[in-house]
Amino acid sequence: MTLAELKTLLHAHPEKRLNIIFPDADPIEPDFHITEVGHVTKNFIDCGGTRRTAETCVLQTWVAPNDPDHRLAAGKLARILDLTADFIPRDDLEVEIEYEGCTVSLYPVASADVTTDEVRLQLMGKHTDCLAKEACGLAPAGEAGRSCGCGC
Repeated sequence: MTLAELKTLLHAHPEKRLNIIFPDADPIEPDFHITEVGHVTKNFIDCGGTRRTAETCVLQTWVAPNDPDHRLAAGKLARILDLTADFIPRDDLEVEIEYEGCTVSLYPVASADVTTDEVRLQLMGKHTDCLAKEACGLAPAGEAGRSCGCGC
């Protein structure tokens, strides 16, 4: 999901609460905060020698240990995202959710739907991949790689 799509959805349903669902169908705790909105640029070189750049908009979540009544409404997050217009260069960036469980993990937002009382963001797993399969003598691009078995 792009930042533009997320903003449009949140602005259309400002009074609904926000619910974020992990790839395994469990939700993030309902009293989470969005503590950071960031523009992340990754410049790298793949194993085939090609220079690449990847950009995302990352929303960092955090669950306060003593704030069980906190609930984030879609409209509040929309207003926060509107404040990023001067430093996030484009609204076509994909949105990822950063969450700390056992480790800090990034989850791309796969889709969203709206119910009677909430805006629900569905997360998907993020996987590593070889971007230069042909140069490495591996299977052609598009063939499935190794799975972690975690259900994501």
